[in-house]
Amino acid sequence: MIHVVLHDAKDTVAVAVVEGIKAGTELNAWIMDEDKTLSVKAIQDIPIGHKVALKNMAVGDTVWKYGVDIGKVVAAIKAGEHAHVHNIKTKRW
Repeated sequence: MIHVVLHDAKDTVAVAVVEGIKAGTELNAWIMDEDKTLSVKAIQDIPIGHKVALKNMAVGDTVWKYGVDIGKVVAAIKAGEHAHVHNIKTKRW
């Protein structure tokens, strides 16, 4: 079962495509552009449609989603954590 998807192997977050992802779940992530999979363990619940971090990221790191820079980390994120507005902000302002 695929739990999360990402487009590009350089993406640092993936999007949950199933409901009910709970902390402790071993997530199967599908890299669409390469038709490969990787895994990451969820360390927090991840709502459907939301992002999960694929690697540890420090404050100031760039967040990549769908092969595009979507912002910067404003609070450290661990692999498997929920990545959202509480720890990622746009670089526009």
